[in-house]
Parts: sequence; C-alpha cells; structure tokens
Amino acid sequence: MITARCMRPWMLFGIGFVCLVALAADPETPVPTPARRIELVALVRQDCGSCHGLTLKGGLGPALLPDSLKGKGADSLKWTILQGRPGTPMPPWQRFLSEAEADWIVDQLQKGFPSAH
Repeated sequence: MITARCMRPWMLFGIGFVCLVALAADPETPVPTPARRIELVALVRQDCGSCHGLTLKGGLGPALLPDSLKGKGADSLKWTILQGRPGTPMPPWQRFLSEAEADWIVDQLQKGFPSAH
C-alpha cells in the first residue's frame, strides 16, 4: 500500500516520483474507485496542500475552497490541474491523474474537499 508519506512534494523528483507514478490512474477506469479516492484525498491534502495550504485556504497558491472557486468553470479547473499554469509554480498533474480523477477532484473541491482519514 502506498501511503501519503510517499507523496511528499519535495520528493517529486527521485524516489517520490516513483511513488506518484505508481499512483497514476489506469486510463481504462472512468471513475475513481473507493480505494483510489482515498489516495486522491491524500494527494490533494498533502501535495496540493503544500502550495495551497494543508487546509486548502491558500498559501503560495490560491485557496481551493468552494467560495473561492465560485464562478470558475469545472472544465477550466480540471485543465488547470491536468496542464498546470505555465509561468507559475502550478505543475501539470496529467501524468499522475486521469481526466475522470481530475473531474472528481474538481467536484470535491467545489463541494468542500473531504478530510484525509
């Protein structure tokens, strides 16, 4: 089992990179399984949280709370996750996430992201 410890942002290059690649979605799976959802919550809380704040209230990156995401289209948010934002610290995550997983993350962020358990 891959733990959240494996997904620390400072480890994206090196051994941690292997951990994230191991978490990459099977492109044949259209909707994240319950087990994958647990991994995605940990990924967002730890890896995204390293810039957006562990409570997603903002930091280097903007807040990812429902109120701060109002008015932003789901497709725009999904493509920001998958493609990153050139010229900013926001990296692309398409190598580690399927489109369906990015859709699920956006949906959860717009509702109020679940706590990591």
